[in-house]
Order: sequence, then structure tokens, then C-alpha cells
Amino acid sequence: MKAVFCLTVAPMISAAMFVTAQQFPTAAVQPSDRNTNYIDDQGTAHITRVIPLPQTVSPEAREFLIEEQNQGPGGPKAPAAPQGGGKDEGAMDMAAQWSKLLPNQLMNTQIAGVLVRIVTPDGMPDANRDRVLINLHAGGFKFDADSYVESISMAGYTKIKVVSVLYRMLPKFQFPAPVDDVVAVYKELLKSYQPQHIGIYGGSAGAILTGEVAARLKQLGLPMPAALGIFSGHGDFAREGDSRSLFELGGYGFPVPLPADRKSDPDYVGSTDPRDPVLSPIYSDLHGLPPTLFVTGERDMLLSGVANLHRAFLLAGVDARLVVWDAMPHMFWLNPKMPEAIEANHIMADFFIKELAK
Repeated sequence: MKAVFCLTVAPMISAAMFVTAQQFPTAAVQPSDRNTNYIDDQGTAHITRVIPLPQTVSPEAREFLIEEQNQGPGGPKAPAAPQGGGKDEGAMDMAAQWSKLLPNQLMNTQIAGVLVRIVTPDGMPDANRDRVLINLHAGGFKFDADSYVESISMAGYTKIKVVSVLYRMLPKFQFPAPVDDVVAVYKELLKSYQPQHIGIYGGSAGAILTGEVAARLKQLGLPMPAALGIFSGHGDFAREGDSRSLFELGGYGFPVPLPADRKSDPDYVGSTDPRDPVLSPIYSDLHGLPPTLFVTGERDMLLSGVANLHRAFLLAGVDARLVVWDAMPHMFWLNPKMPEAIEANHIMADFFIKELAK
């Protein structure tokens, strides 16, 4: 079902967001003081909703969400993604904050000819030296958005070494190049680590890639890792869920393209069938995949995709767990200033600690 929105977020925010079929507005419209909706004969929902910030979130999250909301029409614009595989400066600042909380040693090297970033946490116990986590970073398959942040936080809380795979990216490389790179690193790590002591995880594009790698490992008949972490990533390039019409990266904060103007990562998909069982694992045989933790936020644009893939894992008999945080947007757990982010990272870390210890 498509949705056209006029949204007023209250309290604290008085501006509304109204998206027409033709274009995004250049300025905020007047706030609405009531809820309305109707569904036309095409099934398109036209909705006005007044949405308060819930009392369930922390003061820090409240401040963060207000800032995110103000990225919408009439507010500051979201920064453009770096081009050509560059680094996200905002993510680098967050990585420095995480390193203050969780000291570590960092090394850039290659494994199986693939660039990797290895984060070793300070105080790693001897019992964890035979364990390793593989991180697949976010960035829309276009740039390295969060490999530092995602690796530092997980290494610090698990006290397990993290290998972040700097897989090949767009615009030069599309599917299946990133999958091939991760599989090559995984096969090389199998020479030093038992599969039951390896975990694979990622956020956003890295979460999508985590599911794709698992499907590819099964195709190849390789031993499965002990656990997977799919943190805000879908497994279906053929269909979009409801949440893509409701939210963007900042939840309610950014304008949402209408379905006719929105494509599901066509550059990454290329000429591959969107229902390819590796590209879109929801169409593959998921039986026998390892325990998997799914994490998302209630205002995550990929909430539907996460929920749909989690359900597919459950139907295949996989030990699949889903945790959703109230009011949180896409990949909220990267922000070390929010208690919700700290809590999410602890839940992720505890999952891997338990699964890799079996």
C-alpha cells in the first residue's frame, strides 16, 4: 500500500511534512491539529497523523530524534554521501567517541587479497583468541560508512577480535563482487578458526550482505558460522515493504520518495534477477542457517524488510530473534550518546558471546 503523508510531530516540533505526487515541498506546511485518513480505489492511503515523541525514549534519544526530524523540509539537509569509496567524516567522529569508551588496537591489512580492517579490543582474554567476528560495513554498497564504528563497538563489548571486510563497491563493482570478497575472507579465516567460533554481522548494506553471504555459503557447501547478525537489513530486492513509504534514514526526518520514483538499489542489483536466491535470500532455502539476531527500530525505513526476512528464517526453522526499539530510526545504535544505542550494542554483543562459546 502506498502512502501520502502530512505529518506533524509533537511536542517539540511544530513543522509538518507534506509529500505530493509531483514534488517535495521547499518549505514546511502548517501543522495539522487532527488525524485524518482515507483510502482511494487504488488502495493508496492518504494520511495525516500527529505523532508525539514517545515517553519511552531517553532524554538523549529525544534530543537526537528532534534533530533528525528537523532534517526534513525547511530544515538542514542531510550531508551527501562521500564518493568513490571515501570515508564518512561523521562516522569517523563517532568512531573516535567509541574508542574513548572501548580502547582498541587497529590494523589495516589484507586477507585472501581483500582489504580488511582488524580491531583488537584492549583486555581481550586468552579464551577469546580462538574466536573472531566478521563485520560487513554499511554505506549503500557505495562507501565505507561505519566499519570503524561497527567494529570498535562490537570488539569492545564482546572482547573478541573483529575483522571488517572492506569489500569492493559501486560504482565499479556490483553484486556479486561484495559477496565473493566476504566468502574469500571467510574461507581463509576457516584455516585459523573453527566455524563454531566465527560470527558474521553487519548493518544496513552490511546486514543485507550478511544474509547474502549466508545463502552463498550454503550453496557452496561450506561450514556455517556460529551466528549471524542482521542489523537493519532486508533480504528481498524484488519487493518493498510498508516502511519504505513511511520513513527515510532519519525516520520521519527526511522526505520519502514516492514508489514511482524509488528503485531498490538498481546499481547494486545490475542485471541479476531480483529474486536470485543469493541476492535476495528470502527466496533461498534457509533451512540449516545458524542462530541469527535481527535488530531494527520502529522508525527504520527497512523495518518491513527486517520483519519479513526474520519471519522467513522462523518458517525455515532457524533460531531467529528480533529486537525492535520504539521510535528509533535506521541504525540508531551507532550513536554512543544514547542509552538505547548502548543497550542495543550490549544485546548484540551478548548474543555473539553466547553463540561463539558453544
